[in-house]
Amino acid sequence: MATVTFYEKPGCINNSRQKKLLTAAGHQVVERNLLTESWPPERLRAFFGALPVRDWFNYSAPAIKHGEIEPDKLTEQEALALMLENPLLIRRPLMQVGNNLMAGFDQQTVNNWIGLEKIVETSDMESCPRTLAQANCGHE
Repeated sequence: MATVTFYEKPGCINNSRQKKLLTAAGHQVVERNLLTESWPPERLRAFFGALPVRDWFNYSAPAIKHGEIEPDKLTEQEALALMLENPLLIRRPLMQVGNNLMAGFDQQTVNNWIGLEKIVETSDMESCPRTLAQANCGHE
């Protein structure tokens, strides 16, 4: 099984669920705080691989939900600059296994990458299940 360095937002419900799936599959999860990590732009960029810029973003981030940032209109450089300024914009989790990097948690993609064995969780593992109307949403 793999050792997964897992960059998360502490307290994120989905990140907790994702880590449980990884550990249930026998992987060792090394937790890191995505929000306090020092990110050189080229290091952060590497996690996104061939994904289009719009798929680099956490669409639950307040700045995106409120229309302040439109990911479809950004260049790579603009997107990285915004993410370094406001890490809540970064799609979570960021994961590393050896030299391989990934952004987001699509279960089938993670299963193909390192294996999840039995995929029992079928709900959306990336969109925040809370709304801004609920207490302690944790986005801001």
